[in-house]
Amino acid sequence: MGYQLAADFIVLIHFAFIAFVLAGGLLAFKWRWLVWLHIPAVIWGSLIVMVGWICPLSPLEYWLRQLGAGEAYSDSFIDHYLTPVIYPAGFTDEMKIAMGIIVLVINVVVYTIFLVRRKRDADVKK
Repeated sequence: MGYQLAADFIVLIHFAFIAFVLAGGLLAFKWRWLVWLHIPAVIWGSLIVMVGWICPLSPLEYWLRQLGAGEAYSDSFIDHYLTPVIYPAGFTDEMKIAMGIIVLVINVVVYTIFLVRRKRDADVKK
């Protein structure tokens, strides 16, 4: 059961990273220092999807699942509900590229708004 829980924890981290890549720019409106973490995460996340690289979290999760293969508890909430979101069936190369582009466009829009607001706030203070 320990390996299964560890693998589930890796899926949670993976899911949190994906959520951060998609929406972390919005957090930068509140905590500006997050920009320095978010932009590299967006680049990394987009490249992994578009180029077909393997996220280091995936082999770690698979390894933990293999170690726990003999355990009775094999289908957890995480495994059942989050894993298909992260690893959808029938995900084509074209869909991967489109998803990477969508992630980049969303973040360019968010950061454009961020920069416009920041400039406006600076102009108001003058």
